Amino acid sequence: MKTILLVEDDRRIAQNISRGLTDEGYATIIAYDGLDGRQQALSKVFDLVILDVNLPGLNGYDLCRELRAVTPRLPVLMLTALGEIEDKVTGLGVGADDYLVKPFDFRELLARVAACIRRVDLRPEPDDIIQIANLTLNRTTRQVRRDEIVIDLTTKEFVLLDYLMQHTDRAVSRLELTEHVWNIPFDTGTNVVEVYINYLRKKVDRDFSPKLIHTRSGYGYVLKDEQS
Repeated sequence: MKTILLVEDDRRIAQNISRGLTDEGYATIIAYDGLDGRQQALSKVFDLVILDVNLPGLNGYDLCRELRAVTPRLPVLMLTALGEIEDKVTGLGVGADDYLVKPFDFRELLARVAACIRRVDLRPEPDDIIQIANLTLNRTTRQVRRDEIVIDLTTKEFVLLDYLMQHTDRAVSRLELTEHVWNIPFDTGTNVVEVYINYLRKKVDRDFSPKLIHTRSGYGYVLKDEQS
């Protein structure tokens, strides 16, 4: 059975959609605000997220952007009253797979749900497990291990480590990291990259050998086993 996360703050709409999807054989979980939607999406496995845009706590665009960074295979269908071309462009631009405007015909919603799930089922599986030296990252379970010791990372720390491991042996600039990890395509002068690199070093490098996270002075960082 396919499981769908529905993030919708209008309880009447959410309950009606949930009942309709259940009648069609889907399992559904409802989140009524963006923060709960994020917590649900990052703690459970879903086949699809149906996502409103105007949500309390965290809007749908920002939530979609976060989900796309952490779970790139998870399809997202935006379901919103915002129907201008600019709204659709923004929604698709932050990573939504499809965009449906309210009010809608439930038959069309069902067709789009099935299409989104079918497309992701046909996508080739990525390399879900990345390893360098004795450091292993599993994208499916979002688990990180070093010497078989499980390391607890925050969502942003995980995304940062994942990006560094995808680019093992290549120096990655601070600007590249702010763009791909924090979705900031310009230099704001903030030291957020340095702060999170220090967090990672304390968790995955400080008590282990070999040291893997290295600074490239004046440029950025590289994740590399310099003993190999």
